[in-house]
Amino acid sequence: MDVPEAMRAMVLEESRRPLVERRIPVPSPRHHEVLLRVLACGVCRTDLHICDGELTEAKLPLILGHEIVGEVTVLGDDAGLHAVGQRVGVSWLGFTDGTCKFCRRDQENLCDNAEFTGYTRDGGYAEYTVADERYCFPLDADYADAHAAPLMCAGLIGYRTYRLCGDHTEKLGIYGFGAAAHIVAQIARHEGKQIYAFTSPGDTEAQEFARSLGAVWAGGSDEKPPETLDAAMIFAPVGSLVTTALRAVDKGGSVVSGGIHMSDIPSFPYADLWEERIIRSVANLTRADGTQLLELAPTIPVRTEIEEFSLESANEALDALRLGTVRGAAVLVP
Repeated sequence: MDVPEAMRAMVLEESRRPLVERRIPVPSPRHHEVLLRVLACGVCRTDLHICDGELTEAKLPLILGHEIVGEVTVLGDDAGLHAVGQRVGVSWLGFTDGTCKFCRRDQENLCDNAEFTGYTRDGGYAEYTVADERYCFPLDADYADAHAAPLMCAGLIGYRTYRLCGDHTEKLGIYGFGAAAHIVAQIARHEGKQIYAFTSPGDTEAQEFARSLGAVWAGGSDEKPPETLDAAMIFAPVGSLVTTALRAVDKGGSVVSGGIHMSDIPSFPYADLWEERIIRSVANLTRADGTQLLELAPTIPVRTEIEEFSLESANEALDALRLGTVRGAAVLVP
């Protein structure tokens, strides 16, 4: 395929500053890498945490974006898992060493030397990007480019968070009803769970969105659910929701945080944790999570609701996400 020498990219040059549109050289794939023409890239709350300097390990300058749908255009040395012209997805986990103790015990999401797309590796807020082919996923043809993009993080992290809630969950609380929640709610409903959705107090539009996806109840995060929950997932980056959710779950219940960054969790009495309640976090994802979700999603089928933005409107998309005005997921389309 013909590849230009230069491309447009939205670049984070400094934390707490808007992205800057630049024209830069198209990167070249190296060992086990492929060059992708970006077809769509989701906008994730993690991108906000990076922009706002709340995640401090980012390389700068940086091209954000880790919910990438791309077309393979050039193969690097020893690359051959995906053919030129094939459409693939790229997620947050961009590389693991395969040798550390976590990788050896099938916990590659905790790898000591992991690299992350759109954080320590350049991502998809651009016309082209490079990815390690071993961390690219073939995508089902039923998903259009922009609709497939949110599956690569909102879907994957939501799915991992959901699985960690445990096998005995019937009444499931979801705190923060955005991109991840609207995907995982469809999976949970498909599996017969009752969904209780918690939004920002007074956000009746998000509550109605949750009901439209099958939630049996939706209300503000300052409200108590009408039933005691078996488990709760938290996607909003608000530490106080951990204690709120803990008080809403039954004996033996789990509270699982799906975010990479959260404000401080306030102190709480031991009685709220007693009776074998569990608090745990989700860190990154594994390739097995990706394979499982991308096989499951078309069979339900999971439908993503998106709001499209042009590449040069990336700052507007981030602002909309920050303000909570995006229904479903924001997606950049070059």
